[in-house]
Amino acid sequence: MQIIYPGYYTGNYQPDDTFAEEYCCAQQQGGSCLLLDQEAVADGKYRFSGNISADSPVIWRGWMLTSEEYRHLHHAVTSCGGNMLESPKEYLQNHHITGWYDICRHYTAETIFTTEDADFDTLTAQLNWPGYFVKDYVKSLTTSRGSLAANADEIREIIRLILRYRGQIEGGISLRHCEYYKTDSERRYFVLNGQAFSADDNIPPVVREIADIITTPFFSVDITENTAGELRLIEIGDGQVSDIKEWNTEKFVALFSGAD
Repeated sequence: MQIIYPGYYTGNYQPDDTFAEEYCCAQQQGGSCLLLDQEAVADGKYRFSGNISADSPVIWRGWMLTSEEYRHLHHAVTSCGGNMLESPKEYLQNHHITGWYDICRHYTAETIFTTEDADFDTLTAQLNWPGYFVKDYVKSLTTSRGSLAANADEIREIIRLILRYRGQIEGGISLRHCEYYKTDSERRYFVLNGQAFSADDNIPPVVREIADIITTPFFSVDITENTAGELRLIEIGDGQVSDIKEWNTEKFVALFSGAD
């Protein structure tokens, strides 16, 4: 496995501070690591710190990318003779809620998809849910306001704040039925080439079931426990852009050993 991390070129290549620990750990474990010059990317150029081999798959471990940004990265790697583990289509299947919701609806909160200019007064009157968790196709509002809305006015408020702080709505708007979860019960699992992994080696059956029905190569699975004691799926994420959360860095990086 070849891993690309974000970095900068200032006479020599250095990893971005956010990903430096993981990059150094991967190198220490004998991983094949490359850095992508972020300043060059901002100018529309893709400059890597070394050659990309055609003999093993390539993954990105860095910032979240829009669909267009991932297509550009995929094209750049292919142009250098490499092969990304995930196609642009597979990336979006993990990264956008619309890519995984239908096959996982049994495990997760009821969700509808709409647009930022929808008639939310009519929509909420039809749904009549006790609460609405508001996000675009990728992320919720991460400020202290949070993403939970009680009515149409609060839905519109959250959308305005997403636009203010993130600059765009990616994909569209997701309204999720409010569910109630136990505090600090959320855990992140990773699935690589069909095999599920956990930070503590405890993998609930629901994670294995989800690993069996999602066919993309590398994704994260966020599971939490509701107040009735049931394990529920919060979201699927693309493994290339998912934080490791409660994971030990060395254990996470070890996932890629022998993953060719």
